[in-house]
Amino acid sequence: MKTEDHFRVGTILKTKGLKGEVQLYVDFEGLEAIKFNAVFVEIAGKLVPFFISSIKYPQKGQAYIYFEDVDSVEKASVLVKKDVYLPNKLKPKKKKEEFTLKDVKGFIAIDETHGELGEITDVLEYPQQVIASVRYNNREVLFPLNEAIITGINAEDGELYVNLPEGLLDIYME
Repeated sequence: MKTEDHFRVGTILKTKGLKGEVQLYVDFEGLEAIKFNAVFVEIAGKLVPFFISSIKYPQKGQAYIYFEDVDSVEKASVLVKKDVYLPNKLKPKKKKEEFTLKDVKGFIAIDETHGELGEITDVLEYPQQVIASVRYNNREVLFPLNEAIITGINAEDGELYVNLPEGLLDIYME
């Protein structure tokens, strides 16, 4: 199983009690609306399935989970600080107004001058700005995601239209 076929739900923060219960920090709203009986925990770079015996949502952004076969604090402590995933087919659809710049990961970047640049492989958030990473001519190219650069977004086709500053690509190609 590949992480590309799954989306991150959150991270296991800590154990709770002595019977193997774990506390999950949830990355997004609406997890309680998704029907699932197993999650995938990333252990040593691989997704390992864990079946859920019970799950509670005490407050927003938090879940308490008992996994089958995890019946002690020792077994549960191995899972602390591990990311939790679900299959992409369970990912809730976002409303248009919930779309953010982080959602352009996986989109194809198309520049007005240079044409198709490639798939946006990562979106990095810094305090000053949001940066997109693209593989262009076998090199990583970084460019800011802001109103001055983005000329359009086609969410249905997964395309991001940009007008990169003159000379930006040349810096990476030298």
